[in-house]
Amino acid sequence: MTTLEDISIFETLESEVRSYSRSWPTVFSSASGSWIRAEDGRDYLDFFAGAGALNYGHNNPELKQALVDYILGDGITHSLDMSTVAKRRFLETFQRNILEPRGLDYKVQFPGPTGANTVEAALKLARKVTGRESIINFTNAFHGMTLGALSVTGNSMKRAGAGVPLVHATPMPFDNYFDGATEDFHWFERVLDDSGSGLNRPAAVIVETVQGEGGVNVARPEWLRALAELCRSRGILLIVDDVQMGCGRTGPFFSFEIAGITPDIVTLSKSISGYGLPMALTLLRPELDVWAPGEHNGTFRGNNPAFVTATAAIEQYWTDDTLERSTAAKGKRIAQIFANLSDQFDGVSTRGRGMVQGLVFDDPGRAVKVCGLAFDEGLLAETSGPSDEVVKLLPPLTITDAELDHGLSILAEATAKVCA
Repeated sequence: MTTLEDISIFETLESEVRSYSRSWPTVFSSASGSWIRAEDGRDYLDFFAGAGALNYGHNNPELKQALVDYILGDGITHSLDMSTVAKRRFLETFQRNILEPRGLDYKVQFPGPTGANTVEAALKLARKVTGRESIINFTNAFHGMTLGALSVTGNSMKRAGAGVPLVHATPMPFDNYFDGATEDFHWFERVLDDSGSGLNRPAAVIVETVQGEGGVNVARPEWLRALAELCRSRGILLIVDDVQMGCGRTGPFFSFEIAGITPDIVTLSKSISGYGLPMALTLLRPELDVWAPGEHNGTFRGNNPAFVTATAAIEQYWTDDTLERSTAAKGKRIAQIFANLSDQFDGVSTRGRGMVQGLVFDDPGRAVKVCGLAFDEGLLAETSGPSDEVVKLLPPLTITDAELDHGLSILAEATAKVCA
């Protein structure tokens, strides 16, 4: 067991802003695949996967070997936006295996290493291209913690941390926000076209196809198609934030593929490096590439070890549809177990797509208790939603069936105890 002495340095020296360490009070020392080991030798099955940054598991051996070989060969680590062999190989691999098979014609921008970096670049570019300031975002959205990204984020607690007014963004109802009682998309369309609504013509709309942090809220394909058409017909740019839901989390490489739409701008981070190394991309239609050299930059946008592992991940998992089919099958397994729990206990429901699934509790305190009991039994799972009412699962896509069933059995037992 972890003692108070083991964690004292974190409590005395590290900022009070830390969060995950409070839910999981132990000191982790190593990890492999779907498992993470604590300093005291206890193993935990990881249904968190670095908040979606470890879609291919911890220390994936194929990716690790590519990284070790690169480092031992004195490969360049840091290069800003200089041209390197590692970057060239990544771009060629990404174009050949991701963009071309999907008929996508995007330029690739390296905006900096995080999801917030790529969101900031997307918002800035949309305003530069259109000459307009306003951005439309959606209820319960999460796009990052820097000021621009925070302005299009819905969570009131996170927004309050800004300390300044968050302006030039207008929230609209996400799909099914009114539980089907109101056709919320038509409301957005109405205020957009009504000269008396007071809504300024926006530069862009930014949307997640599945809101992870917001509570695993899933947009219907038809809703996404209608949104894309509305943007196209009104000259508004469509930004899809695929930071957490991209790289196969929902099944296809891009989460918007299920809707058959082509966003103007796409933001990627988290699992794009494949290994948990900091990396982000902003994908944009070529005609939108109006940046002046150096107009948007960042010191760590040339993280070459991340290029190496990203290339290896694409070559290992995205040259055919094996992973996509496996993700769909495992997602159905999770959804079935969660549906059974929903049928068994009052005040419990479920929603999700692919391998992002949520178990939703009418009583928010129950979700927190379920995750606490799961941790006691050796499972890491987090909560999400505006009141932490959702147990959100983000297991590695490479998890085995046996590991998945083991984790689901822990969650089922925890749910039964909490709801008894």
